[in-house]
Amino acid sequence: MWNEPNLDELQKLPSLYSTEHVPVAQKLIHMHFFLGGCDWYMAEYSTADRLFFGYAILNGDLDNSEWGYSSLDEMRSVNVRGFEIDRDLHWQVRPAGEVDKIREAMEHQGLWGGE
Repeated sequence: MWNEPNLDELQKLPSLYSTEHVPVAQKLIHMHFFLGGCDWYMAEYSTADRLFFGYAILNGDLDNSEWGYSSLDEMRSVNVRGFEIDRDLHWQVRPAGEVDKIREAMEHQGLWGGE
């Protein structure tokens, strides 16, 4: 993984399940990872489990994009012909409702209500 977050950066994310009460549009996205047409937007993290919770759009597939869990260890192991998942170092924390790709994917699925 290129530009892998360090432990201090990971510990700044809310812990798993701590933002369950927050409406989707207001849930803060703290990190963005990408590779080719794949994007992972992370809202929560468990240091103990090394597990993120966030929104994933794989290969630009809006129909099957979803909120769910992603393993940091699995993300670290991805290598496609020498290319690895990268972290967006210019990412600025913002609500999911302000992330165009999340909003577009959820609208495409008929799940966006602008909460």
